[in-house]
Amino acid sequence: MAIIINLDVQMAKSKISLTELAQKVDISLTNLSLLKTGKVKGIRFDTLEALCRILKCKPGDILDITDAE
Repeated sequence: MAIIINLDVQMAKSKISLTELAQKVDISLTNLSLLKTGKVKGIRFDTLEALCRILKCKPGDILDITDAE
């Protein structure tokens, strides 16, 4: 199984740029970019909560899982 990060989809729905989201969540642009592209090993719950608050979504809207390995 693999975790899929749909942050770009939620950003498009909210019409928010990576730079603007990084500033609102108080996370570095580099770290947010790595998260968006799925090149991270984990995410802090407070970061996920902040993303959901700003993007007005639920954690399941950002994170998904697939059966592919």
